Amino acid sequence: MSAIQKVAVIGAGVMGAGIAAHVANAGLPVVLLDIVPEGAANRSAIAEGALAKLLKAQPAAFMHSRNARLVTPGNIEDDLDKLADVDWIVEAVIERPDIKRDLYAKVQAVRKPGSIVSSNTSTIPLKFLVEGLPEDFAADFLITHFFNPPRYMRLLELVAGDKTRPDAVEAIRAFGDRALGKCVVDCKDTPGFIANRIGAYWTQAAVTAAIDGGLTVEEADAVMGRPVGVPKTGIFGLMDLVGIDLMPHVSASMDATLPAGDALRDLGGVPDLVMKMIGDGYSGRKGKGGFYRINRDGGGKVKESIDLRTGAYAKSGKAALDSLGAARKGGLQALMSHDDRGGQYAWKVMSGTLAYAASLVPEIADTVAAVDEAMRTGYAWKYGPFELIDRVGADWFAARLEAEGRPVPDLLQKARAEGFYRVHDGVLQFLAVDGSYQAVPRAEGVLLLSDVKRRSKRVDGNGSASLWDVGDGVACLEFHTKMNSFDPGIIAMIEKSLRIVPRQFKALVIHNEADNFSVGANVGLILFAANLAAWGQVDEMVAKGQQAFKALKYAPFPVVGAPSGMALGGGCEVLLHCGAVQAHAETYMGLVEAGVGIVPGWGGCKELLVRWAGNPKAPRGPMPPVAKAFELIGTAQVAKSAAEAQAMLFLRPTDGITMNRDRLLADAKAKALSMAEGYAPPAEPEIRLPGAAARTALAMAVRDFHSSGKATDHDVVVAGRLAEVLSGGDTDVTETLAEDDIYDLEREALVALLHTPATLARIEHMLNTGKPLRN
Repeated sequence: MSAIQKVAVIGAGVMGAGIAAHVANAGLPVVLLDIVPEGAANRSAIAEGALAKLLKAQPAAFMHSRNARLVTPGNIEDDLDKLADVDWIVEAVIERPDIKRDLYAKVQAVRKPGSIVSSNTSTIPLKFLVEGLPEDFAADFLITHFFNPPRYMRLLELVAGDKTRPDAVEAIRAFGDRALGKCVVDCKDTPGFIANRIGAYWTQAAVTAAIDGGLTVEEADAVMGRPVGVPKTGIFGLMDLVGIDLMPHVSASMDATLPAGDALRDLGGVPDLVMKMIGDGYSGRKGKGGFYRINRDGGGKVKESIDLRTGAYAKSGKAALDSLGAARKGGLQALMSHDDRGGQYAWKVMSGTLAYAASLVPEIADTVAAVDEAMRTGYAWKYGPFELIDRVGADWFAARLEAEGRPVPDLLQKARAEGFYRVHDGVLQFLAVDGSYQAVPRAEGVLLLSDVKRRSKRVDGNGSASLWDVGDGVACLEFHTKMNSFDPGIIAMIEKSLRIVPRQFKALVIHNEADNFSVGANVGLILFAANLAAWGQVDEMVAKGQQAFKALKYAPFPVVGAPSGMALGGGCEVLLHCGAVQAHAETYMGLVEAGVGIVPGWGGCKELLVRWAGNPKAPRGPMPPVAKAFELIGTAQVAKSAAEAQAMLFLRPTDGITMNRDRLLADAKAKALSMAEGYAPPAEPEIRLPGAAARTALAMAVRDFHSSGKATDHDVVVAGRLAEVLSGGDTDVTETLAEDDIYDLEREALVALLHTPATLARIEHMLNTGKPLRN
């Protein structure tokens, strides 16, 4: 059992409230306190208001709305006694050491002995926070720096003081890892810790260099986005998202604590343009706009961007730089070597950022691996700074710095021969500060497929999927197509795995480490076949998928799905056919086929019907399961978490949920092994459906939606075909249908819809734009 069973958060602002919500997501009670507003009749109005906002937040702060019941709001004048039985108290108040220390004195008077107290400060060193406080408080105190939004950003920076007791640090590390799903990274007690120290440099450098270099906002974002491994928002889109007014606060805080001569100081202050924008109310998306804004004059919606030289707004355009084309072909080194203003901008910003990062180890962290993990999980960079240096070449990077007369950090000099990372005897290693290479550490119990792949050869595979031995008699089937969309190669590998596993293994796990488990069938292949009128091929593709998924369901060994990210369409259907699922908490499941004008064709309709028919909490009778499946599939509902997926019965109540994605494969493997002894596949269900009566009722509901403008003409057509499947076709409740009967209805409906121009238009539009067509 965890040492932490109850938590309190003091400070119900954006961060404090978000932390409280995520503790509730972990299933623990949490007290949320804030000040008493002056003259307020409701003394806990701030905390209660924060809880109300959390329930409306998008993206959602709670993994399920019921988790809000675990949060008890209050105020620090009347409710500090609620801290008496709390195991961990998180302070998330204004970034002023004096205010924080005053609060700590009040907390010290009421907290129980041995309870842990931590600050969510983003920049203030711990030594300033515990000045003048008792020894026993300092022993229980540390910094736990979450990133916003706390539910979604995986980084938790941990800073312990000289007096912090080791068991307190370990208790928070274990809770942050297993209960909250965080990548817990140890930081030194330095300004900004790891991510904000490097992130502040990158932000300041990127804004200043764009203004000085005469780039447009769109050009800067195009360069400082995906080409350098940063989210597509780039720099200015990111600032609009997090709030432009944050920049001067971070800058002032860093200036107050950074050592003299630090390179971040040399970048200068916040640009005048930024300060003017803040003064005029252009603080980003939360204000009137930011570097981008939506102009609604004249009744339209025109996206505009600011001119970084004049401060005037004009219609946004697309970036057209030769350096971007070079980056697409030759990668980051080609971008940073290009001589146009985009290439010069990339070199100026990234060379400074990467050299700065290299100069800070071991000042801010003991290892380059810790720094890279912090930037990946705290700033959502695809690669950390040392991984980026390896991508451009450590020797090339150091040589160019030398050619420009710039200092080369000692650690970069040591990396020139082999880089910051290497694989040795199948083990990923990083360059330590003493020049040796050491294994990248993994927390106890973590099993990563990427590590398995480095040290072994696949059991079998093709260009779409591979079978791996993950130990102890368990195989892992990995999809690796684009977005892990299903193609004939994946179906063939499922069929082959079903032959291999009984001979060599005890169980099978279906898992991959891509951003998304699977976005469903490759509709591009389906569109291609439909345009050629290759209807036999289309029918065969659907039939083969049905046969493969049914074989998974009735395999003589446990099949455990282990998804994370999106599991949509066929990705959801394969999980519905697994004997069990161990899902990452951030799994987004749904049968979304209606969005492209078709119905689920690989057993999704059937499985959802069977699950809702067997739900003990649902109303009895043949119609409620049909109506619920029709609602979920017809409106393409997607569960926004594994907890919501359980409520929708995409996951069973017995399926497991793993908070930390790094532990997902190990948990799925353990579940598979626990099922292996004496495993027997499920019995085939007997299905009774209401037939024509149900179709009539569903058609009436769809007509009402159509007449009110909530459903389009083709929505009605798709809904009619879906109703035919879910009602059981030409049947009634006196007849028993087999699973194959529903498979046949699914296949017939899907192929029929592919004959319609409107469905083909939906598929083509989705492929071209990534958005559904409302036709």
